[in-house]
Amino acid sequence: MSAPFLKWAGGKRSLVPALTALLPASYGDYYEPFLGGGAVFFALGPARAFLNDANEELINCYAVVRDRLDELLGALAEHRNTEEHYQRVRAQRPADLDEVARAARLVFLNRTCFNGLYRVNRHGEFNTPYGHYRKPTLVPEKSLRDASAALQGVGLTAVGYRDACATATAGDLVYLDPPYVPAGGHADFRRYHREQFREDDHEELATLFKELDARGCHVRLSNAHTPFVLDLYADWTIHEVTTRRPINSDGARRGPVREVVVAND
Repeated sequence: MSAPFLKWAGGKRSLVPALTALLPASYGDYYEPFLGGGAVFFALGPARAFLNDANEELINCYAVVRDRLDELLGALAEHRNTEEHYQRVRAQRPADLDEVARAARLVFLNRTCFNGLYRVNRHGEFNTPYGHYRKPTLVPEKSLRDASAALQGVGLTAVGYRDACATATAGDLVYLDPPYVPAGGHADFRRYHREQFREDDHEELATLFKELDARGCHVRLSNAHTPFVLDLYADWTIHEVTTRRPINSDGARRGPVREVVVAND
């Protein structure tokens, strides 16, 4: 068991105890098509896993942590916590960097940006402001080494969520954690890559949930507690849970929130 080394909007650290209590006692392969910060994966430490996210920078970072950790630690050691350096790194185009430099850039920005919030504009450019933290840990070596060990032998992809679990079969566990249905007027807060997850995407995901059930998979899905979500999954078992929102520009909005975990068995 290990823990995420990145802060991530929608991260599931606070949901892990409630979610793991609702998982089957045993399962085959583990699939997570919306990986994000990976809190559930790192908590479970499954023997065989297939992890995916639409954010290619994120998946590249996980691959580097898995395969080229020492190079990444060296690259991180070259970064400095100053606003001038931050602005220079933020302005870099990931396509102009090699895989290790791209991963180091992501970890550095995540450690030093405001609230650890990964946010991009419509052009896919990282635009979160500098966080002004006095002594952030720029080289979280232990967390990265623990994560690297957990990621050994794990499949990593950056494809569509349907393709990401195309090979899931009977007995496998699929955990679906899509960008949540907005409970209020802050839909843009959940944008972690250039494309937003809209109402029709959630409807299509509910169709996939049904297909995975028909294959005999154990399926779990987390989402906001909203009438739309409750209606989409009315045919399944819906567990209400209370968690805390760890990232929000308004500190008053980081308190307890109602969420749901949908289960097919």
